Amino acid sequence: MADRNRPHLFVDGRVTAEEYSRRAGGGNNKEIPEPGDRAGHARRLITALNQADEAARRRRRTTPTPVPGAIPGVYVTFESFPGLELALTPLDPQRGRVHAELRSVQRQETPEGPVQVATVFIPDGKVGTFVRLFEQYETTAGDARPRHQSVVDRVAAIAAASVRALWTDAPADFPSPGTAVWWEVWLRRRDGNEIDRFSAFSETVGCPIAPTRLSFKDRTVLLLQATADQLAGAIDVLDDLAELRKPHEPEAVLALDDATEQAAWVDELAGRVLAADEKAPAVCVLDTGVHQPHPLLSASLQKDDQQTCHPTWGLEDRAGHGTEMAGLALFGDLGQAMTSTGSIAPAHRLESVKLLPHLTGNPPHLWGALTATAASLVEIQAPTRRRTFSMAVTAPEGSTPTVPDRTGFGTGRPTSWSAAVDALAAGRAIDAGDDGLVYLDEEAEGQPRLFVISAGNVRSFDADHLARSDLEPVEDPAQAWNALTVGAYTELVHLDSRPSFAGWTPLAPSGELSPWSRTSVPFARSWPPKPDVVLEGGNVARSPGGTDYDTPEVLQLLTTRRPGLGESRLLTVTSATSAATAQAAHLVASVMAAYPSLWPETVRALAVHSARWTPAMQEHLVRAVNRAARDSFRRRYGMGVPDLARATRSAGDALTLMAQEVIEPFDGRGRTRQLHLHNLPWPADILSDLGEATVNLRVTLSYFIEPNPANRGWRSRYSYQSHGLRFDLRRATESTTEFHKRLNDKALDEDERRSPSADSDAGQWIFGPRAHGSGSIHTDLWTGAAADLARRGLLAVYPVTGWWKENKSRDRSHLGARYALVVSIETPGQDVDIWTPVAAQIGVPIELST
Repeated sequence: MADRNRPHLFVDGRVTAEEYSRRAGGGNNKEIPEPGDRAGHARRLITALNQADEAARRRRRTTPTPVPGAIPGVYVTFESFPGLELALTPLDPQRGRVHAELRSVQRQETPEGPVQVATVFIPDGKVGTFVRLFEQYETTAGDARPRHQSVVDRVAAIAAASVRALWTDAPADFPSPGTAVWWEVWLRRRDGNEIDRFSAFSETVGCPIAPTRLSFKDRTVLLLQATADQLAGAIDVLDDLAELRKPHEPEAVLALDDATEQAAWVDELAGRVLAADEKAPAVCVLDTGVHQPHPLLSASLQKDDQQTCHPTWGLEDRAGHGTEMAGLALFGDLGQAMTSTGSIAPAHRLESVKLLPHLTGNPPHLWGALTATAASLVEIQAPTRRRTFSMAVTAPEGSTPTVPDRTGFGTGRPTSWSAAVDALAAGRAIDAGDDGLVYLDEEAEGQPRLFVISAGNVRSFDADHLARSDLEPVEDPAQAWNALTVGAYTELVHLDSRPSFAGWTPLAPSGELSPWSRTSVPFARSWPPKPDVVLEGGNVARSPGGTDYDTPEVLQLLTTRRPGLGESRLLTVTSATSAATAQAAHLVASVMAAYPSLWPETVRALAVHSARWTPAMQEHLVRAVNRAARDSFRRRYGMGVPDLARATRSAGDALTLMAQEVIEPFDGRGRTRQLHLHNLPWPADILSDLGEATVNLRVTLSYFIEPNPANRGWRSRYSYQSHGLRFDLRRATESTTEFHKRLNDKALDEDERRSPSADSDAGQWIFGPRAHGSGSIHTDLWTGAAADLARRGLLAVYPVTGWWKENKSRDRSHLGARYALVVSIETPGQDVDIWTPVAAQIGVPIELST
């Protein structure tokens, strides 16, 4: 391949926006089994509903202290028949000032199959809404299609809800009876007084509330310490409860192995470092703080750029982990910088926010609120600085591997932390005040942010480390859709000759997934694949007998160290996904410096677009012969190892095009609005001349969704994502008109039936269009004949559903939804220049850099 000495080409402004509507069709036509006695079925549901209502009234009459301002009512559960899902929209009628409201949705496993359980709060006087629905079904039960058939035929049972019904984490994680634990309590936002009401309740039962709050559009999240029985009393006196979850405790892994004393090396390198100026982008390290006086860091980290989320924590890095991350974030490969001879000029600076005071045992917090505080602190200090946030801090689900859980509990499901990351990335403002943090809903376009987050670490090792990693799901908040989630691979396989490691072998071969790295293989397939990319995270050594594992320094990465505790050394080693994340932040900041006008969405796109699988990874891809196997492959390795040269430079035979556009996905009335057609500048003549020669096309579409964090099914009105975007490419045999016609069949909701021809050329894509059903970044690789690709220079970007579409009053489409499109063509083994003719088409001066 030719040298990468040419800039990528911007092709903004070459898009045509067209009015867009989906053609009706498809849909989920699954037959709903008919209850044996429909009239009797309706009467049983009415009886159960009335019994639940009366029981709630009796309990309230015996409650000694009602909560002022609370709306009296009953929490009811609607349970589906096994194998069916409930019709959720009728359970949340949203009519009138006071109405029933769907609060949470769960999936539960039963011996007969999975059932869906919806918890609904019904105010006093509104039970009749559902009674009338069941009565209308009963009176038409003899008809072929009774009224409300699609709703009532799905409901197997109705019952009064317990506090367990509001628990939306894994059922096995529900606290043991009598044990006082911290609960993450999600309250419905109704009149702004929900915290006061809940505080009044907590005082009555004598349970403390943590001071931090996090508020979204229609939910407020806080932490309460109580037993299940104490919290159960809230069911009878508060209408504000929406969900209960388990709070997560962040844990960062610190490599404490000794490194050789290298103070002289530090001084020598410090003399060669040319720090970037104040206008350069920065990596903001969200961690345990950074030791600012370190000789290798001080010139790139001003004291004013150090912050802390809590004044009592101070600024200093007492744990050491943040300083280790800062060295890798600034230099990337510090070992290479140490052994080089010339000047080292990082293209970016550092910032630090102390997000947690210790590595473990931290006090209970809503970590999403702290992350929002961290972002606010640095943006107040340097409001115009471009930055990426690097966060190698995650919350474990637990350290014992289990059979992968396909139900969606704890496997990719959003949390308050990951939703806050998604909201912050999308540019939403979260304001800090005396009452906590509020998710603002201003009518203004925000400033998107890029978060680089570690996937989390495996904490014990097996001989089959890949199987172990495939059982260990990525940790909170790395499932965030808008984050660049980083896993680890390794090229470090050479053990030194020390007698203590005689006969030991590296656990992972060169180019393979690091034994430290977690994956999203256990995720429910409705959630995005993570990690997005993998970088060097070190290896693990295995003893000759296979019984012990260790992490010798030679299998880790050199980085900066916080001196202290009687030690004056300034270097140490580190490893795992923390180290990989810091290096990814270095790459991302370098891309920002190379192209100052890039959006965060585009920077993320280039990082993922530049990634390639190692030969060791590709061996698994060759054996992944079906879509499910390739999905698991991607959930283990992401798109592979990113490369700074590919992310920032093109070559004569490797052309990369970039576009940054704004689309209006919906029209505010529940309908799709725009489709974008990109008529790309294309090296058609050269590709045609190459005939049947094999060429590669890579397409990446990146955008940030606004999250809907409440667990109410995450489909239709309750979709987690505000909107989705997809791309499609004209086929070689299609005219522009035919391409247009096919798109309307193709732009269907994720659960709608597609036409048989929709995926007819999917075999030439690595993953295919159906693999792009979740997440906010979609990447695929097409391989085929050059002459075929020559006729495919028309690309469409179009919307699919989200809660913006289904919740018309909250649709922010009129503000525009930004997206980045990156398209590259590579002609391996061909002595051709495809960059120059395209540059000439768009009027770019032909000046080659060295």
